[in-house]
Amino acid sequence: MADHAEFIAKYPNVDFPRLEKAVEEILAAVGEDPQREGLLETPKRVARMYAELFSGLHLDPARHLQKVFEEQYDELVLVRDISFNSMCEHHLLPFIGVAHVGYLPKGKVVGLSKLARIVEEVSRKPQVQERMSHTLADLIASELDAKGVVVVLEAEHSCMTIRGVRKPGALTITSSVRGLFKTNQATRAEVMSLINHRK
Repeated sequence: MADHAEFIAKYPNVDFPRLEKAVEEILAAVGEDPQREGLLETPKRVARMYAELFSGLHLDPARHLQKVFEEQYDELVLVRDISFNSMCEHHLLPFIGVAHVGYLPKGKVVGLSKLARIVEEVSRKPQVQERMSHTLADLIASELDAKGVVVVLEAEHSCMTIRGVRKPGALTITSSVRGLFKTNQATRAEVMSLINHRK
């Protein structure tokens, strides 16, 4: 299976045989037959899926913020509605939503696509949404030496929609602010109004 071999080469930190065996065990434990025709390739498929969804465990998103541009711009830079999907570490079910990422530069700016890239890489691991918010805010604050950073995440959690309380449509919103966004209420109110603005 060349397709599978390519995946193994792409994710050298992942123990594919161990993952596949674990998936077989789960299927057997819930009363399924892992040897049933429709499930024969499922362990390999799930192993590839986990390798992809957890790829952020082996990446350093800070590298995307290394190339900066000197720019005497000291007002808000905001990228809104960056889509992401991550995995709740409590149930290993996805939470899917959008990130709004903003900062107040201090003499240097970063390419806008880099903000989307760090959201993508930070999201690719088991975690809670609260920690993801903090991780992104701390990363931008430290790497860009920004005067202020704001990160707002809005997501729907599968662990709330397809199991347990079963409330589809319920959104979880978390925010992490640093610098001026934390200390200056007017600055914070301005960025929040831009994030919440809908056409």
